[in-house]
Amino acid sequence: MTSAQLRSRPATDTGRLADLAAAHTVFGCLLRELAPPGDTPTVVDGVVRLLLRHLDVTVRCAVARASAIGAHRYTGPVQRDIGGGRWADLDADGLAALVAAELTIRTGLANDEFVEQVRASRDTVARLLADRPAADPTPTGEPAIDAYVDSEQSLVLGHPHHPTPKWRSGDPDSWRAYAPELRTAFRLHWLAVPDDLTADAGPFDALVAALDPPRPPRGHRALPVHPWQLSLVPPAHPLLRDLGAAGVPVRPTASVRTLYAPGADLFVKTSLHVRITNCLRKNARYELTGAVALTDLLARVPLPDGVGLLAEPAYRTVDVAGPDEAYGTILRSGLRPHLRPGDTPVLAAALAGAPLVTADPVAWWRAYVGLLVPAVLRSWLSHGVVHEAHLQNVVVVLDRDRRPVRMLLRDLEGVKLDADRWATWPDGVPAQVRYGPRAAHRRIVYCLFVNHLGGISGALADARPGIEKRLWQELRGVVEAVAADLGDPAELRVLLDGEPFLAKANLLVRWRRDADRAAPFVPVPNPMGGPR
Repeated sequence: MTSAQLRSRPATDTGRLADLAAAHTVFGCLLRELAPPGDTPTVVDGVVRLLLRHLDVTVRCAVARASAIGAHRYTGPVQRDIGGGRWADLDADGLAALVAAELTIRTGLANDEFVEQVRASRDTVARLLADRPAADPTPTGEPAIDAYVDSEQSLVLGHPHHPTPKWRSGDPDSWRAYAPELRTAFRLHWLAVPDDLTADAGPFDALVAALDPPRPPRGHRALPVHPWQLSLVPPAHPLLRDLGAAGVPVRPTASVRTLYAPGADLFVKTSLHVRITNCLRKNARYELTGAVALTDLLARVPLPDGVGLLAEPAYRTVDVAGPDEAYGTILRSGLRPHLRPGDTPVLAAALAGAPLVTADPVAWWRAYVGLLVPAVLRSWLSHGVVHEAHLQNVVVVLDRDRRPVRMLLRDLEGVKLDADRWATWPDGVPAQVRYGPRAAHRRIVYCLFVNHLGGISGALADARPGIEKRLWQELRGVVEAVAADLGDPAELRVLLDGEPFLAKANLLVRWRRDADRAAPFVPVPNPMGGPR
């Protein structure tokens, strides 16, 4: 059963469907990260097999659609070889236990959280499938904005190559009211922060006025906070005043902690002391200052027609050490300035999450990659700006005929500067934004080609089987054109010559309990490359 089919089944099946989705996701991670280098398992007679060599156990799963980069769509149960030509079905718990045993031997490390995190992620998906409203209970009545909110809140299964895509620390009852997948809406909580305890930059008050904040006492400034965060980290400083919940309704987006106010057309990126997939989702001080500094810098870096940036021009936080520093908030500009009559903004990850039906998929793809790929590659190679253009960091604007006409890049936390391409480090940009050339190359290849374009090409191929090879060759033509304009840079030459793509190893980083910045990368097939 494919991911798209999982969403359409009756609620009575939610536990079984969630378990199947979890097993498919873990199996996909295994195939990507534990296959021997240079020996990616192939699909034979509609099935792909992988030997867990330290356990001497073979696992397999049927494939609904084979992928040129190994990001297959799976169907039916994952199974293990039990000898004598017999195979036994594995549920998510059983597969996770096998993976844990294999990785313990392989890495020499133990992880007593892993199996439970896989189980908790599976249980979260079951709950989301069972409780998700059939329709948005609080629509705005503006079709384009409602479609956008729906796309942000549609990612019930989560990242297809993360072993615990819906794991969230804490009691599920504590996050239900804030889960985007449950189509929630709520009001921000507000603190009054004394002027001399406030750190901020940019036109924070002018922008936040659109949220209809409560009036703070004289000598204080209003600070919006995620209500979940206040339940996790109550204010410890005696001079902070609680102004309560107030203002316009906000909608949680796919990241959970970034909230969109449709009426104000403003995003509020809050701190949240919750581990979601790998990371604690709080805004460090350098991320606050970096957002505003990068907004100023990127305003001077050209983007081609049809590509825009959602700027982050202001932040505010409590300027004290300790728990009260947990309320850093970034304001991000909205969507409406980038829209024309008839346009619909959609999160790219939502497009990749189900079969993508279009009358002419090659022409649609040509328009899509023609907007996105030159913008990201030129920003990097000409200006030293590394956009983290994965599926959750790009909003696609579709016209009346559902054709892509604009791309909006977002989330400056993921933007880095390739230090080798900056002779002088720009004023005000924190050192943590610095990437070396190797890190820059890996992030571009993974986020743009593997995560983003791998997902979108897969969704088109789900709707039109057999088309994926053609799509990658169309992409090759776009990359060749960019390379020719830029003087045939080595970074693109190696990809065009067939050097394997690189993928972030989410299973291994989760097993090792490392920060995302320490994640290893593994090679995956490059269907775009080959002899010229």
